[in-house]
Amino acid sequence: MSLLSRPLVAGELSGTIYDFEVAGDVLPMHNHDETNAHITVVARGSVKASGEGWEKVFKSGAVIDFPANQPHEFVALQPNTRIVNIVKQ
Repeated sequence: MSLLSRPLVAGELSGTIYDFEVAGDVLPMHNHDETNAHITVVARGSVKASGEGWEKVFKSGAVIDFPANQPHEFVALQPNTRIVNIVKQ
């Protein structure tokens, strides 16, 4: 797996940039509570997001707003896919 991550800080916004170098790279199942829920922007490529009993494909330009406490994971469908998680502090 070649998932790379780095922090993002821009004023009142913070988050993480995830780069999936190869198709099939995974950001494993996880969830967020009310204090760290965020939106996810698919900046390039595409991902399959899935959770308990659901899955959906998101392409570049998609903005995903997961509710707090909803487990989810991401699998890159293309090489060089990037997602950006953004939280307002």
